[in-house]
Amino acid sequence: MNVHNDLPWNIRKFVHNQIQDFNFSSDLRKVEPWSRSTWSHTDLLRLQEGMVGCQLWSAYVPCGAQHLDAVQLTLEQIDVIRRLSEKYSHALEFVTSSQEIVSAHRRGKIASMVGIEGGHSLGNSIAVLRMFYSLGAPFLHLLNIVVFPFQKVIKEMNRLGMVVDLSHVSVQTMKDALNTSRAPVIFSHSSAHSICNSTRNVPDDILRLLSINGGLVMVNFYNYFITCNESASIGDVIDHINHIRSVAALLGLEDVSKYPNLFSKLIEDPRWSTEDLKKLAGKNFLRVFRRVEEVSWNFIFLLYPPFFHFFSRKRMHVKIYKLNGRKV
Repeated sequence: MNVHNDLPWNIRKFVHNQIQDFNFSSDLRKVEPWSRSTWSHTDLLRLQEGMVGCQLWSAYVPCGAQHLDAVQLTLEQIDVIRRLSEKYSHALEFVTSSQEIVSAHRRGKIASMVGIEGGHSLGNSIAVLRMFYSLGAPFLHLLNIVVFPFQKVIKEMNRLGMVVDLSHVSVQTMKDALNTSRAPVIFSHSSAHSICNSTRNVPDDILRLLSINGGLVMVNFYNYFITCNESASIGDVIDHINHIRSVAALLGLEDVSKYPNLFSKLIEDPRWSTEDLKKLAGKNFLRVFRRVEEVSWNFIFLLYPPFFHFFSRKRMHVKIYKLNGRKV
């Protein structure tokens, strides 16, 4: 399972979300402008070659859109993910729950999901969070929630059955979120801070708290988060996986087609059993997602009402952003 992929932003950037102008079935390594981009690692061929069973697409919008049109842009990114899934429905199946992931896999399809990358997409409204969830986005990164209390966001996510994603956030926010959430949380694209001291990565004390929480780290393959320099190998990725596994006890290349190479290396390691590798491949992720859903069912059983936070725009500190080269 791959739970962070920025392809939807590339679709916006390269073809302005015109899905009819995007051939996902082609080898994009041979198609411009995709072939010139260092951030283009995915097409349908490589997803299938990499035996990816579930892909969570990032509905990302720039932080500069905060207080401007972040909600609209996020809706457009959710829309493009849904349209991509519909156009390639022979291979992709849009899903919103753990059971739907399993069902899609049994039908030989790649489960296609939406994750909202950043609290700025909410427009300072928990009601918007609920609407995003109703449109099929069960994941939210907590970064850039800067105005209203993010603890209320976490509680509402727990009530809805949304997964809290802590990649990108500060160490203090990690601690606060782990102390607040009643459900397991994930780091969708982070690695071990003790090996590479990037702020993106997870310190050992947080890994221990995550073990208590029952959450998951999905290791990032980006070289600067693996070795903190320009190059990294599969062996370096395995070092992060083994470190996180040893500290947290629970653990959830070039492009997505190379996933089998990672597992072929790990299967040679006597520390990894077949069941361990199944957990790494996706069973741990499904465990977390199911537990998040169970917590939501408890809220429903206890008749908890939706959380609501009224935000007075008179208190808003509006910053001046540069958008498309001009001040707004």
